[in-house]
Amino acid sequence: MREIGHFISGREVAGTSGRTADVFNPATGEITGKVALASAAEVNQAVAVANAAWPAWAAMPSLRRARVMFKFKELLERDRRELAALITAEHGKVLSDAEGEVQRGTEVVEFACGIPHLLRGEFTESVGTGIDAWSVRQPLGVVAGITPFNFPVMVPLWMIPVALACGNCFILKPSEKDPSASLKLAALLKEAGLPDGVFTVLQGDRVAVETLLAHPDIQAVSFVGSTPIAESVYRAGTATGKRVQALGGAKNHLVVMPDADLDDATDALMGAAYGSAGERCMAVSVAVAVGNVADRLIAKLEPRIRALKVGPGTDPEAEMGPLVTREHREKVKGYVDIGEKEGAKLVVDGRGLSLQGYENGFFIGGSLFDNVTTDMRIYKEEIFGPVLAVVRAPDMASAARMINEHQFGNGVALFTADGGAARDFAAGIKVGMIGINVPIPVPMAFHSFGGWKRSIFGDHHMHGAEGVRFYSRYKAITQRWPSGSRRGAEFIMPTLGR
Repeated sequence: MREIGHFISGREVAGTSGRTADVFNPATGEITGKVALASAAEVNQAVAVANAAWPAWAAMPSLRRARVMFKFKELLERDRRELAALITAEHGKVLSDAEGEVQRGTEVVEFACGIPHLLRGEFTESVGTGIDAWSVRQPLGVVAGITPFNFPVMVPLWMIPVALACGNCFILKPSEKDPSASLKLAALLKEAGLPDGVFTVLQGDRVAVETLLAHPDIQAVSFVGSTPIAESVYRAGTATGKRVQALGGAKNHLVVMPDADLDDATDALMGAAYGSAGERCMAVSVAVAVGNVADRLIAKLEPRIRALKVGPGTDPEAEMGPLVTREHREKVKGYVDIGEKEGAKLVVDGRGLSLQGYENGFFIGGSLFDNVTTDMRIYKEEIFGPVLAVVRAPDMASAARMINEHQFGNGVALFTADGGAARDFAAGIKVGMIGINVPIPVPMAFHSFGGWKRSIFGDHHMHGAEGVRFYSRYKAITQRWPSGSRRGAEFIMPTLGR
């Protein structure tokens, strides 16, 4: 049985709390490891190590920090298949999807390689007689990231490279469901030349999270997870004076207009609703069929869903792997039960799927509901599984109103051939990330990722320029040197431009 510990002071260390959690292979249901769960004392020790390492790292020229990111990017590309295999072994997603996750995370590292330019301030000569002014961006100190099971590499890499390149020390608390990838990231950062103590991995559960949120030496916290926990993290962190960006749940809609290319829309829905078994915060879980398009859309979707190739993530022909845990599978099945009881039409039922040789795996097939209404729980709540709900809307205005009234505002997509309609939709929709004929509009690394409404708590989105602003403080400096003549005391508000 593999023991999975922490990474502190530049090396892997065993847990000392005596508490562990089981790590599973979702395809077989077998326990493959025991992950340590940090105590409050272990968290405090790790924060002390990071705090001691921070002054030297913050003082290092930004160009030298960027060179560590350049090397880290090279190593991620070298070991991308090993990282993907670690993801598949503990999360369950298919290998091709896992490799895509590594690639999208690596792109944020590539963005962070340009940090000297991104941290550059502004200078104004002679804002007043003999007075110059400029601005700088400086690191915060020790910051923490609390990341979810569904992207054990990509989501940490939304945070780590930007935080480190800005001059902060970073403590990662990954999901205890798939912890091994975090230790591989730590090993690669050390190989890239990152000084010991600058990056830490603390395996753990609620004890570790609550200790980090309360710790006075943690300056900022980044979080991705469900909305109830995101709100709790935001409230607890800000109550102790921390910066917090907490990304929560989603109920992403894909609107299909009558003039859309239905083959393209069907392909988009298949990948966006059933890829990674729906365990994505940007998964599409609601298809809004506008006008008379619903019956034609259902006719195209139904056979495709029934023909989904579900299997272990290591099977090169598999299109969808298992869910992450047995408990989560039962939760998703429960939502299908709820949808039936609420009166939605269950067109495809994935609950009865069983794979020969993998009977103990956490598999479920794709499900499809029609005639879903906005008062149903399967419409209002995040299922986080391979369940697609079709809602019928008479026109685009009704579809947009439905989306704008939803509690979540993470991502949305519109499939249409009408450029004017697309422009109006993008301008008026109350959602953070919008795709026009693009089903999963995850911004590239040099833009920023984040939703609206109850999909985010805090003012800053992740990575891109927003990430740089989150992980650094703005400082304005105004300077005058004595010229030999005294001005005397002034009792008015300074007006420099004279």
